[in-house]
Amino acid sequence: MTMAGKHDRRAGFAVAAAVLAAVLALSALPGHRTALAQEAAVGAATSASPNAQQMIEALKPRTRGLRNLVVGEAAASAAAAGDAAASAGPSSDGGTPVAAANDIAAAVPAAPPSLSMAIRFDFDSAHLRPEGAAVLDRLASALQTPELKGSRFRIEGHTDAKGDAAYNLRLSQQRADEVQRFLVAHGVSLPRLSAVGRGAQEPANPLLPLAAENRRVRIVNLDAE
Repeated sequence: MTMAGKHDRRAGFAVAAAVLAAVLALSALPGHRTALAQEAAVGAATSASPNAQQMIEALKPRTRGLRNLVVGEAAASAAAAGDAAASAGPSSDGGTPVAAANDIAAAVPAAPPSLSMAIRFDFDSAHLRPEGAAVLDRLASALQTPELKGSRFRIEGHTDAKGDAAYNLRLSQQRADEVQRFLVAHGVSLPRLSAVGRGAQEPANPLLPLAAENRRVRIVNLDAE
């Protein structure tokens, strides 16, 4: 291998290392976790039935200053990772490890505030059980507080992977629709809400598609992006 070839190969390894370091740094920042990572973060709330204040904290929009701070931290972390590999010089395509790391920082969007809850329904049904209605009563109150009353929300129904995919999709839509109806009946304006069924397409626990935490209702703030 020629000296130029060896240099390009070392530069390629350096770029890959910088990109990996940048991704790891970004994943550690609040607001740059993926939606699935956020599901894991609220796993305790899913089983513990959050109170109204916890719901508000999970769903309220982040301030623009905080969002900018998160992006700035991500860029700084990515740049630092790139600097560590910069001594390798440019790669064969003219790029540098720093540029590659900064490209990753710019490409990762902040996930919107969301909350997953284990809303209880009757078996194989969209009929709310009393304990499920109690959780939604707290959610209706939270959505009408000053912190949240100016936002719109998407209600997502999710199932586990047991059974027919088309049936699960239909059931998840029916349950999302039922949550929407409940919230409207308890004072939340209908134009602020949309309901969609996801079936088993977006599990909270991809490694265990039949796990109970995959059966949930997820609320997403649509005005916090």
